[in-house]
Amino acid sequence: MSLLSPKFKRINDVYSVSSEPSLTIPTSQVCTENQFYETAYKDICFEIKEDPKTHRKQWEFCYITQTLKHYGLLKPRRSGIGFGVGEEPLPALFASYGCNIIATDLNEAEAAEKGWVATDQHLRTKEILNQKEICDPESFDQLVDIKYVDMNNIPDDLGQFDFTWSSCALEHLGSIDNSLEFIINSTKLLKPGGIAVHTTELNLSNDGLTLETGETVLLRISDFDDLSRRISNHSDIVLSPFNFFSGTQPLDTYIDVPPYSPQRHLKLSIGKYVTTSVGIIVRKIS
Repeated sequence: MSLLSPKFKRINDVYSVSSEPSLTIPTSQVCTENQFYETAYKDICFEIKEDPKTHRKQWEFCYITQTLKHYGLLKPRRSGIGFGVGEEPLPALFASYGCNIIATDLNEAEAAEKGWVATDQHLRTKEILNQKEICDPESFDQLVDIKYVDMNNIPDDLGQFDFTWSSCALEHLGSIDNSLEFIINSTKLLKPGGIAVHTTELNLSNDGLTLETGETVLLRISDFDDLSRRISNHSDIVLSPFNFFSGTQPLDTYIDVPPYSPQRHLKLSIGKYVTTSVGIIVRKIS
């Protein structure tokens, strides 16, 4: 399905900037085709032992990783905590840099109720996070721990970290309000100078109607305006500026429909909405 609706084009027109978003020098930004051709993208795919492909989920892993590299946080003795990690490769990758990592997910009963266990999207054992042996097994065992955490009720005793992340998890918290509150609450776990980097769904086809509640919500640009206002009430955190430019290359105008493709999957149709991945960066300044 190839489609570029007036609303989709309007987002490009209203929010276009002097240059497309760059993976190499990340800000809060939208997934676009040109980012897949940057050297940084190919390098990170090599690190996670995946062939590069034009798929937004892989882009999310690369975006999160490149953001942490850009801020100098992937170093020995740095610490990070990931939310809703499922079986993603990032905990093992970050441990391979010498970082102490806590990987979190829902407990098994709640994950099974939501269907994550049946679809192999749930963190069952620590070992599954290093199934591709991205990290030396002995180092992985020493550096990575797992905990079961409800993202809507983050405990106060998890500790303080240099970074926190999540990959397409916060849109499954029941409502857009819960999603925005999670982003802010995740920064409470950061040390001064720390970074929270998250990815989620951006509704490209409508800044009014959207999926506001339920198993999956689709955030709008207006919701990120709301996030900016909420963050402005906190003197210790700063939101990285947004680049909502959504691209003009062929795959930027191609809308994937179910059953989704393992390639050509940057924009997709969810019901009557067109969505893509967007990354959010929040920095703790004090």
